[in-house]
Amino acid sequence: MRGYLPDCDIRVPDSLAAALDLLAREPGVWTPFAGGTDLMVVYNAGRLKATRFLDLSRLSELRGIQEDETSLAFGSLTTYTEIRECRAVHQHFPNLVKSARVTGALAIQNRGTLGGNIVNASPAADTPPSLLAYGAELELVSPRGLRRVAYDRFHLGYKRMDLAADELVARIILPKPTGRSFHYFRKVGTRQAQAIAKVSLAAHARIEDGHLAALWIGLGSVAPAPVRARNAEAALIGKPLAALPIEAAREALLGDMSPIDDIRASAHYRSVVTQNVLGHMLRDLAGA
Repeated sequence: MRGYLPDCDIRVPDSLAAALDLLAREPGVWTPFAGGTDLMVVYNAGRLKATRFLDLSRLSELRGIQEDETSLAFGSLTTYTEIRECRAVHQHFPNLVKSARVTGALAIQNRGTLGGNIVNASPAADTPPSLLAYGAELELVSPRGLRRVAYDRFHLGYKRMDLAADELVARIILPKPTGRSFHYFRKVGTRQAQAIAKVSLAAHARIEDGHLAALWIGLGSVAPAPVRARNAEAALIGKPLAALPIEAAREALLGDMSPIDDIRASAHYRSVVTQNVLGHMLRDLAGA
């Protein structure tokens, strides 16, 4: 049974200040949304419990992609299509472009937002592994001011985040890679498009003198929230590309995951496939 729209109260503030004021005056009462693509899935299934919504779509303060010498800053209302069409994103963050391309259909990419993908907090979301691999920071705004949170510390568990009731995600900041970089993204799903990930992995590495100087690996669909593969990273950093300890890294990766059985895949499948994807990534890295 679908939701019943007349039961819903939707406010459409015309400024960020107005939106924050409402959230602060009635904390926990209003559910912010941007493109609404994830919200409508729950609504159509009749599982939408919230009835009071804050439509952020008119807030120009949360739009745009800004570039400086060291970073790109994405307004939280940046759509997947805007990511795909931005030359600077292609140049510096190709994994993010790839993850935007595999998010839903074109209609979803035109409307869905980067901030919404983060705050919906699905373990299977497509962009978070890439954001983790690029060391993203989130800029959170409230009537109390701005604060920054490292994205790899933002998700606290399933649908739990370091986000207060009066806060919104304003911007997502990605530091530009430096030196010789390697990028890798893989999503495993039932189809190449319009499918929820069974497993996803994004990696970004910095190579110096034939060695792996730095490595960031983001995982999706293998834990209660998107997660960094810190154990696997530690097994690899500092090693020569010609002798990467692939089997040791595959074993260490098991300590980074806590997969479950669900309608899309079994926990065993997710463990094995994620290890296989990591092995494929490392063989590509060794040849970089």
